[in-house]
Amino acid sequence: MKKRLKLNIFWLVLLLAIYGVLYAAYSSGLVNLFIDNIIVTIGINIILAVGLNLVIGFSGQFSLGHAGFMAIGAYCGSLFAMNNPTMGGFFTGIVVGILLSSVVALVVGIPTLRLKGDYLAIATLGVAEIIRIAIVNMESITNGPSGLFGIPSFVNWPLVYGFVIVTTLITVNYIHSGAGRVTMGIRDDEIAAESMGVNTTKYKVIAFVIGAATASIAGALSASYIGSIAPKNFAFQKSIDILIIVVFGGIGSVTGSIVAAIVLGVLNMYLQDFGSLRMIIYSLALIIIMIFKPGGLLGTWELSAKKIFRKKGGSVNDVTKG
Repeated sequence: MKKRLKLNIFWLVLLLAIYGVLYAAYSSGLVNLFIDNIIVTIGINIILAVGLNLVIGFSGQFSLGHAGFMAIGAYCGSLFAMNNPTMGGFFTGIVVGILLSSVVALVVGIPTLRLKGDYLAIATLGVAEIIRIAIVNMESITNGPSGLFGIPSFVNWPLVYGFVIVTTLITVNYIHSGAGRVTMGIRDDEIAAESMGVNTTKYKVIAFVIGAATASIAGALSASYIGSIAPKNFAFQKSIDILIIVVFGGIGSVTGSIVAAIVLGVLNMYLQDFGSLRMIIYSLALIIIMIFKPGGLLGTWELSAKKIFRKKGGSVNDVTKG
């Protein structure tokens, strides 16, 4: 009980410290609109990357459909907020987006997650394109290829920070739960898991649904912050952008996804002045990192409060075991 209390206090203090730093930066005027945009974008990318890492890094499924679920959340959140321009309307849109994304992920996941490798990637990419084309053709609701404009802005950095904490906690708790450990077992050896009587499709679908739900939340936050969306914003390239963050940070590391989203967000900020050379420099930086750190920045390493307390309070037994 004391150990659990220490762990909870550690994470609470860390989260409050980060919030305090951000609050102080905003209050002192150090954060202008440009930097605010970078901070909010980093938060949204963390939500997207952590959710996708659950699918790719912890369940071993190579998905390229994240942009489609993000689109569902973006349009649900926007439409509800435009019809009812209050926080209640916006949050209703988020909930509807989560439910709709989860249902689509469930319906799509049951047949497609029986596939493996490249076949699964192609199938999930096809699902994302189907969602995007459906949005384009539902002109009476979504305004077709022109998209939606004048979306009420309810999103600020504290709201995004709160959703980053909630979605990350949900993902991490799932990973450390019994179902999460089974999911990682399937990732390591699916044949062995099946031979033990494990319903592998069930656990892969659960991870897929959680990833879709978090992507939906990120889509709603992004749409409300920017104030406009269009189907072209959720094309194949968007899924690749999220995948880059996951690979850059380390497949199978939640901490890596968070660090990668921050590093790439800051890198983008400093490269704004380079104009058309920005993407070339950005791509070269990614290539160099992947050459020297093929497992990503952190590999599979995680920030663990247990390890920190164990080092500080190591006993004689700990030393002899080491």
